[in-house]
Amino acid sequence: MIFSLIENLEHVDIVLASASPRRFELLKSVGLDFKVVPAGIDESNIDIKEPTALVQECARQKGEDIARQYPDHLVISADTIVSLDGNILGKPRNEDHAYDMLAFLSGKTHQVYTAFGLFYKHYEKELLHLVCTDVTMRVLTDEIIMAYIGTGEPVDKAGAYAIQGQGAMLIEGIRGSYTNVVGFPLAQFFDKLDHFLGTLVLSEKVGDI
Repeated sequence: MIFSLIENLEHVDIVLASASPRRFELLKSVGLDFKVVPAGIDESNIDIKEPTALVQECARQKGEDIARQYPDHLVISADTIVSLDGNILGKPRNEDHAYDMLAFLSGKTHQVYTAFGLFYKHYEKELLHLVCTDVTMRVLTDEIIMAYIGTGEPVDKAGAYAIQGQGAMLIEGIRGSYTNVVGFPLAQFFDKLDHFLGTLVLSEKVGDI
């Protein structure tokens, strides 16, 4: 079903409202054709402290921003955050900050939340969905943390690690979607996309999806 869905999406103009190279790579890896138009919102102005509410609001604002500009396109938005005990861990400001984050995560299970949105303004349709993956970190010694920081990998990663890179060696286990931790939960996305497109009024552009 997913493979025929991707084939039929050739008839739909798609915009990814995200500058994330990891989301780009994940969606391209499964054959999706789209253009990238990052949203112009300032996430620092979103004053929400609760992790799940924040990630969903960020995804919503990104999607609505681009959907207004591309009303005849299917717009995909997303936002991902790392959270432990209600604390939101963004990208580290510097190496010392990366050290503090990794030391905080050491030996504990934290959550990676991704909210993704689907917006088709022409049909006045939108959908938001939240996915959570539990990630358990190994107990990290100072030596391990400093060696990992030395790779340069933590610099632009939420939570200061990349599970798809050398950061995989820091992970004891995960429960849930692996691609969610990378930056976009592919299986859940295509499930919701299939349902979303099924609710639209059929047209020549959507075809027989």
